[in-house]
Amino acid sequence: MRVADVLGCACSAIVLLLASALIPLVGPVFSLLTPLPFLYYATKLGLYQGAKVVFVTILAVGVIANLAGYPQIIFLCLEFSLLGLIISETFRREYTIGFTIFWGTAFMLIIGAIILGLIGLTRNMGPLALILSYFQSNMNETIQTYEDMGWDQEKTLQFKEYLKILIDVVKRVYPALMIVGTGFVVWINIVISRPLFRLMNLKYPAFGPMDKWHAPDLMVWGVIASGFTLFLSIPGVKLIAINGLIVMLTIYVFHGLSILLFFLNKYRVPSWLRFGIYFLIFFQQIFLVVLALAGLFDQWVDFRKLHPKKSEA
Repeated sequence: MRVADVLGCACSAIVLLLASALIPLVGPVFSLLTPLPFLYYATKLGLYQGAKVVFVTILAVGVIANLAGYPQIIFLCLEFSLLGLIISETFRREYTIGFTIFWGTAFMLIIGAIILGLIGLTRNMGPLALILSYFQSNMNETIQTYEDMGWDQEKTLQFKEYLKILIDVVKRVYPALMIVGTGFVVWINIVISRPLFRLMNLKYPAFGPMDKWHAPDLMVWGVIASGFTLFLSIPGVKLIAINGLIVMLTIYVFHGLSILLFFLNKYRVPSWLRFGIYFLIFFQQIFLVVLALAGLFDQWVDFRKLHPKKSEA
């Protein structure tokens, strides 16, 4: 373990974490990339040496975070550093892209639940209550900011009602939001690590062409079962069905993105037009619905003609 590796990993992680705390609006985006330094050095040095670099980096981040007045950053660093090690290990084992995202998401959820549980014990709160309390405090700060800006009392009351509805929705679909959000973090780090590894001459797994990826065929029955379950009047079962449906439809959104990428590559669409298409998808949620439906019906239609027998049938 060289000093240069420790400094490189620690400095990269500290910059990303402090940027997430200090830069308004876009700051949290930087925190999503925090696993990258740990993923890079764990792949470069191996799991054992990478774990030692992670340990020293966490100590350094803890000291600097306390000095900067953001002690909560240490928990993000702990969670994302372990995620970097997990993804590195899946890279070494050469899992498929699906299994890599699955195991990264599963382990990160377990680690996050343990961390939330430990924090909750110090405050006599459960993990869900802790998250909702944090969410509520952020909403209250937002309301206070708008009141300080001189908003009308009527607008403030309307905004409070909107936030009340939002919190109620979050309570119902919180498990799905956690799974989808965690999976997105894993996916974005896997995608961005590809050019980084190639630039630094590190081996990147041969996942195969992303434009031919598809969701498991049997998952369509999960969507159908969840959809019918929504008509039941049993609250607990209905809640599970809603969360399961959100997770599965999110997977089908990525299936639809794979179909879109296939045709963009097939017709050699220029980069500037691709950027415009991705921009529309990001800011117009209706396109996410279209992608999810395309991924779902691809089970039968086979838009890319990847399964000749299925197309003939």
